[in-house]
Amino acid sequence: MRSSLSILLLVICVFSCKELSQETTSPVTEEKTHPLSPQENIAAFYRIGNWDTVTELRFTFNVSRSETGYSRSYVWNTSTDDVIFMNENDTIEYNRKAPLDSLAIYADKRFVNDSFWLLSPYKLVWDEGTTISDVSKVTAPISRDTLNKLTIVYGSEGGYTPGDAYDFYFTDAYEIREWVYRKENSGTASVLTTWDKHETYGDLRFNTLHQDSLKSFKLYFTDISVK
Repeated sequence: MRSSLSILLLVICVFSCKELSQETTSPVTEEKTHPLSPQENIAAFYRIGNWDTVTELRFTFNVSRSETGYSRSYVWNTSTDDVIFMNENDTIEYNRKAPLDSLAIYADKRFVNDSFWLLSPYKLVWDEGTTISDVSKVTAPISRDTLNKLTIVYGSEGGYTPGDAYDFYFTDAYEIREWVYRKENSGTASVLTTWDKHETYGDLRFNTLHQDSLKSFKLYFTDISVK
Protein backbone atom coordinates (compact mmCIF):
# COMPACT_ATOMS: atom_id res chain seq x y z
CA MET A 1 0.00 0.00 0.00
CA ARG A 2 2.82 2.35 0.87
CA SER A 3 4.49 1.54 -2.43
CA SER A 4 1.33 2.25 -4.43
CA LEU A 5 0.82 5.54 -2.59
CA SER A 6 4.42 6.56 -3.31
CA ILE A 7 4.00 5.84 -7.01
CA LEU A 8 0.74 7.84 -7.08
CA LEU A 9 2.38 10.81 -5.34
CA LEU A 10 5.32 10.63 -7.76
CA VAL A 11 3.01 10.66 -10.79
CA ILE A 12 1.08 13.64 -9.35
CA CYS A 13 4.37 15.47 -8.69
CA VAL A 14 5.66 14.90 -12.24
CA PHE A 15 2.52 16.29 -13.86
CA SER A 16 2.23 19.11 -11.33
CA CYS A 17 5.87 20.15 -11.81
CA LYS A 18 5.48 20.10 -15.60
CA GLU A 19 2.38 22.27 -15.42
CA LEU A 20 4.14 24.70 -13.06
CA SER A 21 7.10 24.92 -15.38
CA GLN A 22 4.85 25.68 -18.36
CA GLU A 23 2.88 28.30 -16.47
CA THR A 24 5.86 30.18 -15.01
CA THR A 25 8.16 30.13 -18.06
CA SER A 26 7.66 33.14 -20.34
CA PRO A 27 7.23 32.21 -24.00
CA VAL A 28 10.17 33.07 -26.27
CA THR A 29 9.17 35.76 -28.73
CA GLU A 30 11.10 36.95 -31.73
CA GLU A 31 12.11 40.61 -31.76
CA LYS A 32 10.74 42.42 -34.76
CA THR A 33 13.38 44.57 -36.41
CA HIS A 34 13.03 46.71 -39.50
CA PRO A 35 15.62 46.38 -42.26
CA LEU A 36 18.27 49.10 -42.27
CA SER A 37 17.98 51.86 -44.83
CA PRO A 38 20.86 52.33 -47.30
CA GLN A 39 22.17 55.32 -45.33
CA GLU A 40 22.02 53.33 -42.09
CA ASN A 41 23.94 50.50 -43.75
CA ILE A 42 26.59 52.94 -44.96
CA ALA A 43 26.93 54.39 -41.46
CA ALA A 44 27.12 50.86 -40.05
CA PHE A 45 29.96 49.99 -42.44
CA TYR A 46 31.88 52.92 -40.93
CA ARG A 47 30.97 51.63 -37.44
CA ILE A 48 28.61 54.32 -36.26
CA GLY A 49 27.47 51.93 -33.53
CA ASN A 50 30.70 52.65 -31.66
CA TRP A 51 30.32 56.44 -31.74
CA ASP A 52 28.49 56.60 -28.40
CA THR A 53 31.69 55.55 -26.61
CA VAL A 54 33.75 58.40 -28.13
CA THR A 55 34.56 61.35 -25.85
CA GLU A 56 37.22 63.12 -27.93
CA LEU A 57 38.21 63.29 -31.59
CA ARG A 58 41.43 64.88 -32.86
CA PHE A 59 42.36 65.28 -36.51
CA THR A 60 44.28 67.41 -38.98
CA PHE A 61 42.63 68.33 -42.26
CA ASN A 62 45.10 68.79 -45.15
CA VAL A 63 44.65 70.05 -48.70
CA SER A 64 47.31 69.83 -51.40
CA ARG A 65 46.78 71.36 -54.83
CA SER A 66 49.69 71.45 -57.29
CA GLU A 67 52.43 73.18 -55.28
CA THR A 68 50.21 74.83 -52.69
CA GLY A 69 48.48 73.50 -49.62
CA TYR A 70 47.28 74.16 -46.10
CA SER A 71 46.37 72.34 -42.89
CA ARG A 72 43.94 72.86 -40.01
CA SER A 73 43.83 70.86 -36.78
CA TYR A 74 41.04 70.24 -34.29
CA VAL A 75 40.38 68.84 -30.86
CA TRP A 76 36.67 68.14 -30.35
CA ASN A 77 35.21 67.13 -27.01
CA THR A 78 32.14 65.30 -28.27
CA SER A 79 30.29 65.35 -24.93
CA THR A 80 30.65 69.07 -24.17
CA ASP A 81 30.98 70.28 -27.81
CA ASP A 82 34.12 72.23 -26.94
CA VAL A 83 36.36 72.70 -29.99
CA ILE A 84 39.95 73.82 -30.33
CA PHE A 85 40.77 75.07 -33.84
CA MET A 86 44.41 75.47 -34.86
CA ASN A 87 46.10 76.65 -38.03
CA GLU A 88 49.51 78.17 -38.70
CA ASN A 89 48.39 81.58 -37.42
CA ASP A 90 45.65 81.05 -34.85
CA THR A 91 44.35 78.92 -32.01
CA ILE A 92 40.66 79.46 -31.30
CA GLU A 93 38.75 77.75 -28.50
CA TYR A 94 34.95 77.85 -28.38
CA ASN A 95 31.86 75.88 -27.43
CA ARG A 96 29.44 75.02 -30.23
CA LYS A 97 26.45 75.15 -27.88
CA ALA A 98 27.20 78.73 -26.79
CA PRO A 99 26.50 81.92 -28.77
CA LEU A 100 29.35 82.37 -31.25
CA ASP A 101 31.20 85.61 -31.86
CA SER A 102 32.81 86.43 -35.21
CA LEU A 103 36.05 84.65 -34.31
CA ALA A 104 34.24 81.50 -33.22
CA ILE A 105 32.08 81.57 -36.37
CA TYR A 106 35.26 81.77 -38.47
CA ALA A 107 36.57 78.63 -36.75
CA ASP A 108 33.24 76.82 -36.72
CA LYS A 109 32.63 77.23 -40.45
CA ARG A 110 35.91 75.44 -41.06
CA PHE A 111 35.22 72.82 -38.42
CA VAL A 112 31.83 72.01 -39.99
CA ASN A 113 33.38 71.70 -43.45
CA ASP A 114 36.44 69.74 -42.42
CA SER A 115 34.67 67.34 -40.06
CA PHE A 116 32.04 66.67 -42.75
CA TRP A 117 34.74 65.19 -44.98
CA LEU A 118 35.68 62.82 -42.15
CA LEU A 119 32.24 62.05 -40.70
CA SER A 120 29.87 62.27 -43.66
CA PRO A 121 28.87 58.56 -43.50
CA TYR A 122 27.56 59.24 -39.98
CA LYS A 123 25.93 62.51 -40.96
CA LEU A 124 23.78 60.63 -43.45
CA VAL A 125 22.01 59.39 -40.32
CA TRP A 126 22.62 62.27 -37.88
CA ASP A 127 21.58 65.31 -39.91
CA GLU A 128 17.99 66.48 -39.89
CA GLY A 129 16.14 68.54 -42.46
CA THR A 130 17.56 66.56 -45.38
CA THR A 131 16.10 64.66 -48.32
CA ILE A 132 17.67 61.34 -49.27
CA SER A 133 17.01 59.73 -52.64
CA ASP A 134 16.31 56.13 -53.47
CA VAL A 135 19.35 54.10 -54.42
CA SER A 136 20.05 53.45 -58.10
CA LYS A 137 22.70 51.54 -60.05
CA VAL A 138 24.82 53.94 -62.09
CA THR A 139 28.21 54.38 -63.71
CA ALA A 140 30.51 56.17 -61.27
CA PRO A 141 31.93 59.42 -62.67
CA ILE A 142 35.64 58.78 -61.99
CA SER A 143 36.25 55.02 -62.04
CA ARG A 144 33.41 54.27 -64.49
CA ASP A 145 32.59 51.28 -62.29
CA THR A 146 28.98 50.27 -61.76
CA LEU A 147 28.12 51.40 -58.24
CA ASN A 148 25.12 52.31 -56.14
CA LYS A 149 24.22 55.99 -55.92
CA LEU A 150 22.53 57.80 -53.05
CA THR A 151 21.96 61.57 -52.92
CA ILE A 152 21.45 63.71 -49.83
CA VAL A 153 20.12 67.26 -50.24
CA TYR A 154 20.19 69.72 -47.35
CA GLY A 155 17.29 72.03 -46.61
CA SER A 156 17.18 75.56 -47.94
CA GLU A 157 17.36 77.04 -44.45
CA GLY A 158 19.85 76.69 -41.62
CA GLY A 159 23.54 75.85 -41.56
CA TYR A 160 26.38 77.67 -43.28
CA THR A 161 25.69 76.31 -46.77
CA PRO A 162 21.96 75.53 -47.09
CA GLY A 163 20.63 73.67 -50.10
CA ASP A 164 23.83 71.78 -50.92
CA ALA A 165 23.73 68.25 -52.33
CA TYR A 166 26.09 65.26 -52.15
CA ASP A 167 26.04 62.17 -54.37
CA PHE A 168 27.56 59.08 -52.73
CA TYR A 169 28.75 56.19 -54.91
CA PHE A 170 29.16 52.96 -52.95
CA THR A 171 29.55 49.21 -53.32
CA ASP A 172 27.04 46.51 -52.45
CA ALA A 173 28.99 46.17 -49.16
CA TYR A 174 28.19 49.89 -48.46
CA GLU A 175 31.77 51.08 -48.82
CA ILE A 176 31.90 54.56 -50.37
CA ARG A 177 34.22 54.79 -53.38
CA GLU A 178 33.47 58.25 -54.79
CA TRP A 179 31.34 61.27 -54.13
CA VAL A 180 30.25 64.52 -55.72
CA TYR A 181 29.52 67.82 -53.99
CA ARG A 182 27.00 70.03 -55.81
CA LYS A 183 26.70 73.55 -54.44
CA GLU A 184 23.06 74.56 -53.86
CA ASN A 185 21.95 71.34 -55.57
CA SER A 186 23.31 72.47 -58.91
CA GLY A 187 23.14 70.08 -61.83
CA THR A 188 26.93 70.25 -62.24
CA ALA A 189 29.60 69.06 -59.83
CA SER A 190 31.48 71.58 -57.71
CA VAL A 191 33.92 68.99 -56.29
CA LEU A 192 34.30 65.35 -57.30
CA THR A 193 36.75 63.02 -55.55
CA THR A 194 37.56 59.41 -54.80
CA TRP A 195 37.52 57.68 -51.42
CA ASP A 196 40.88 55.97 -51.52
CA LYS A 197 42.04 54.97 -48.06
CA HIS A 198 39.94 53.38 -45.34
CA GLU A 199 41.56 53.18 -41.92
CA THR A 200 40.42 52.23 -38.42
CA TYR A 201 41.00 54.43 -35.39
CA GLY A 202 39.72 53.21 -32.07
CA ASP A 203 36.50 51.44 -33.00
CA LEU A 204 35.66 53.76 -35.90
CA ARG A 205 36.39 53.51 -39.61
CA PHE A 206 37.28 56.60 -41.65
CA ASN A 207 38.29 57.39 -45.19
CA THR A 208 41.48 59.44 -44.93
CA LEU A 209 42.32 60.24 -48.57
CA HIS A 210 40.35 61.92 -51.36
CA GLN A 211 41.69 62.80 -54.83
CA ASP A 212 40.30 64.19 -58.05
CA SER A 213 40.41 62.29 -61.32
CA LEU A 214 43.80 63.78 -62.29
CA LYS A 215 45.25 63.44 -58.77
CA SER A 216 46.26 67.09 -58.89
CA PHE A 217 44.03 67.76 -55.87
CA LYS A 218 44.47 65.76 -52.68
CA LEU A 219 42.55 66.11 -49.43
CA TYR A 220 43.75 63.92 -46.60
CA PHE A 221 43.66 63.48 -42.83
CA THR A 222 46.55 63.01 -40.42
CA ASP A 223 47.02 62.95 -36.64
CA ILE A 224 43.69 61.20 -36.08
CA SER A 225 43.07 60.18 -32.49
CA VAL A 226 39.88 58.76 -30.98
CA LYS A 227 39.24 58.50 -27.24
